[in-house]
Amino acid sequence: MANATQKSPIKFIVATLIIVATVAYLSFTGGRDNKSYYVTIGELQGMGNKAYVRHLRVAGNVAPGSIHRVGTSATFDLLEQGRKLSVVYQGSEPPPDTFKDDAQALAVGTYGHDGVFHATQLQAKCASKYAPAPATATPATTASAIVPATR
Repeated sequence: MANATQKSPIKFIVATLIIVATVAYLSFTGGRDNKSYYVTIGELQGMGNKAYVRHLRVAGNVAPGSIHRVGTSATFDLLEQGRKLSVVYQGSEPPPDTFKDDAQALAVGTYGHDGVFHATQLQAKCASKYAPAPATATPATTASAIVPATR
């Protein structure tokens, strides 16, 4: 006779398979939905209909004088190798402080049929902030100026 307190391993195996299948499905669909392809402005403009259905990342330099801010939104143009892309950013946070004319910017979002890139995330870095100091700089003080000669 089988012991009444002994549980069937089939219930345990079925429950484990259901949990593993659910986690695998959520991992696959979550990764697919959050995946974004990095493209240049030239590649984006040459993608055809594929550009309208993918989540994309596009980088370039912010065109001088093209930034127009309204609250947490902004419109601007990106330049890269002589090509221009109009971008409309609508995010929950305002553009970063480093987002200025001639700054390198990365926009994440989708390309619209209207020829405008609709960004939901924006990153920017200011290249001049990390430039080395000019070679003509001279020290402000020297050792002879600090210690007076009293002889």
